[in-house]
Amino acid sequence: MSVSSSATERQRSSALITSLVAAALFMENLDGSIIATALPQMAQSFHIRPVELSIGITSYLLTLAVFIPISGWIADRVGVRTVFATALAIFTGASMLCGMTDNLVEFTGARILQGIGGAMMVPVGRLAVLRATPKEELMRAISIITWPGLIAPVLGPPLGGFITTYSSWRWIFYLNVPLGLAGIVLAWRFISTERDVDCRPFDVLGFVLTGVAGTCVMYAMEAIGRAGTSWHTSLVFLAIGLAACVAAWFHLQRSAHPMIDLSAFRIKTFLVSICGGSLFRISIGAVPFLLPLMFQVGFGMNPFQSGLLTLAVFAGNLSTKLVTTQILRRYGFRTVLVFNGAFAALTLASMSLLRPSTASGWILFALFISGVARSLQFTAINTLGFSDVPKPQMSGASTLSSTVSQMTMGMGVAAGAIALRIAAWWHGHDGQSLTPSDFSIAFLIVTLFSVIAIADVFSLSPDAGNHVSGHRRRGT
Repeated sequence: MSVSSSATERQRSSALITSLVAAALFMENLDGSIIATALPQMAQSFHIRPVELSIGITSYLLTLAVFIPISGWIADRVGVRTVFATALAIFTGASMLCGMTDNLVEFTGARILQGIGGAMMVPVGRLAVLRATPKEELMRAISIITWPGLIAPVLGPPLGGFITTYSSWRWIFYLNVPLGLAGIVLAWRFISTERDVDCRPFDVLGFVLTGVAGTCVMYAMEAIGRAGTSWHTSLVFLAIGLAACVAAWFHLQRSAHPMIDLSAFRIKTFLVSICGGSLFRISIGAVPFLLPLMFQVGFGMNPFQSGLLTLAVFAGNLSTKLVTTQILRRYGFRTVLVFNGAFAALTLASMSLLRPSTASGWILFALFISGVARSLQFTAINTLGFSDVPKPQMSGASTLSSTVSQMTMGMGVAAGAIALRIAAWWHGHDGQSLTPSDFSIAFLIVTLFSVIAIADVFSLSPDAGNHVSGHRRRGT
């Protein structure tokens, strides 16, 4: 086989793996957002109140927080193909079980099992893409596997509303079965069996500390944002979580074989993508939570009308994919992250100006522009993070990045809920009766995270990531 045909074959294989992982991540992200609209119908089936089903969402997020950190160790020991295919099988089987459940206990157990599959699928899938993709193709690959996290939260509410209105909530989970089975076959056929020949021993203490830290912090933030929850209990869990975070940090740095390899933090581009990127993810993660609530509770729209409006964000996300590569090649990562970051924050703040009397056309325009800005920022942050990471560190960096990304996106929902509680307190009423002005303040609060995130970008070199973006500074 000639060199050119071999290179073409590698490119084809890399593109197929990237598409496969993107589809799997879309399924996982969609599942996490689509369930919210089905809660009333599910509660009726289980003969309970809708609020009691929040444990089905929380248990999934907490399972992710516990099991994502060990995914890298398992992938190194067993192999990326085996772990990714197994994760798909677990997620698919658990989806079918979710659709078959008849009470809250069964449903919660199935969601925990689903969370185990999702925890392995996200970082290991990204690792498969990073290992199969040459540096010069990294920006395109990251752009593709980024869109599930942007599009799924937007498509989830209207799709979930359609399914539950015209069919049964059980089909929300059954739809994963054919997709999952196809993914298992393709993963086994095309993903490499590569594994780490020098397997490190299992870090029990690291697993315990990271698990406690992730679980307690996630639960505390979710509880703080829930109206009627005891502040004392929430703060106790938050204190335990933060203490575990500090203990885990020192342990992982000193351990000869840490559960999560923190060495990638020494790489400036990766550090910025985690620190500033996390703040941006928190602010953007609040949008899919705040928008439907504002449209339905604040503006009096029905779920279908609300879902149709949020599709404008999806249109903005999708349109940006056509020009992202060209923009980064022309201006470079640092410039794009600074100016587009400021623009993304401005579009997020503009949501505070929306009122029940605002024309639908203006609402659609504001959401579309916001989708354009956040899609470009997401792709730039995620691509920059792995631009300078050497191949031997990809596994640890992928696990670390996935752990932080999943937690911060989950924290975005909690941040939105907390912002609403603060707004309600500011206006002198409880969080049970929200007004349009509460949402205005809430959007301004979450915008602050985006603004602070920009400051971290200024520490980057003007040449950061240029070997990936293809950007050439003037005079060079």
